[in-house]
Amino acid sequence: MAWVRRPGMLLGLCAAGLIGLTAAGLALHIPGQLGIGSDRRLRVFVALCCAAGLIYAGAVVLVLRGGLPRRALWLILGSAAVLRAMVLVAPPYLSTDLYRYVWDGKVQAAGINPYRYIPDDPHLAFLRDRTIFPGINRASYARTIYPPAAEAIFFLATRISPTLLGMKAAMTALEAVAIWAMLGLLDRAGLPRTRVLIYAWNPLPIWEFAGNGHVDAIAVCFVALVLLAGAGGRRGLSAAALAGAVLAKFLPAVLLPALWRRWDWRFAAIFAGLIALLYLPYLSAGRLVFGFLGGYAAQEGIDSGRGIFALFALGHLVKLPVVAGRLYLVALALLLAGMGAAMVFGPSAPANPLAATRLMARRALLLGSVLTVGLSPHYSWYFCWLLVPACIVPWPSVLYLVSAAILLYLDPIHTKLLWPALVYGPFAVLAARDAWKPAGAGALPAPPQAAERRA
Repeated sequence: MAWVRRPGMLLGLCAAGLIGLTAAGLALHIPGQLGIGSDRRLRVFVALCCAAGLIYAGAVVLVLRGGLPRRALWLILGSAAVLRAMVLVAPPYLSTDLYRYVWDGKVQAAGINPYRYIPDDPHLAFLRDRTIFPGINRASYARTIYPPAAEAIFFLATRISPTLLGMKAAMTALEAVAIWAMLGLLDRAGLPRTRVLIYAWNPLPIWEFAGNGHVDAIAVCFVALVLLAGAGGRRGLSAAALAGAVLAKFLPAVLLPALWRRWDWRFAAIFAGLIALLYLPYLSAGRLVFGFLGGYAAQEGIDSGRGIFALFALGHLVKLPVVAGRLYLVALALLLAGMGAAMVFGPSAPANPLAATRLMARRALLLGSVLTVGLSPHYSWYFCWLLVPACIVPWPSVLYLVSAAILLYLDPIHTKLLWPALVYGPFAVLAARDAWKPAGAGALPAPPQAAERRA
């Protein structure tokens, strides 16, 4: 029986290593500092996360190989809860976005449309305090950027507790719902529940959601619900959850072709109707209802192309025309449209529900990866949602991409080629390897052992 116990023991050692490295990361923060304290501390933090990523990779290998005892699922879930509890109570010292979330919730509680005024506007002076207001980034020039589903959750969370910890707890609770949905999705795919480790133990969501409270936790929750409802044939719920995901973080809109069946107008009507309904309470802001979205795209260099890694790297070799950014975005849109059309109008989904669930997850991961890599966000938390379909389709390229995204903390505005190259370069190599495999390789493993399936 030693061969049965050994994988479980190794998994336990991985859990202990992740907990120790997380504690070391927490110790880097200087109490009272809004940020981590210094560039040197940030570099040490990133190094610790890279070490945690290596341990995580080992744990993923153990899970994918199988042979784990039934209690392994409880080790995975318990360790995931401990890791999140550790960083939940710490201040959000890697990002200040959380301050805006609480502020938007307070603005709405005062009966004011959050898209109407910048935080510095005199109309909101009566809401300013010494805890939340000083930490808001872009307070002097940017209206909120967050879509209506996110704003609604900001409002609800601040009605329970208008604090940073309260908002972080809300995001962590939504992430817990996502993990529950992933367990159900794994059941629908006929895969062992222990694969939830692929999401639950990755260091990035631990730090970005329980630690920084980023809004992407809402998108992760809805994306998991989208795939679970789609796997169960609950088309209406899947359309509603997709609308919630899109209005939490616009990027999941790319998943529509993976879920929509051609001529399914009911799905389309629910999706579009719910988006319109969620925008309705905020329409008093008029054209300002999209907030700082356009300004953010310009600030991050998305519209011009200067903030897109592929063009940034190419620009080191040749001089690019002014229109390169727009041409690139058009090409990316056409690529995604072509992929989506092939999914919607191509062969129907398999009759076997297990195969259909795995195909849906594979399509979702492919679309999400192409969009995310194509836009090459400057911030690591934008990558977390890819781990949801990756629990079903554990492509090494995507697991590396998400884990390595922590390197972007070292150069968030892409002024140097090195750090984003270390994220996207190995990803490209691994993606080519994944694409070279047969369609089912890695994504459709043999049925797990009975004991592990019950876990």
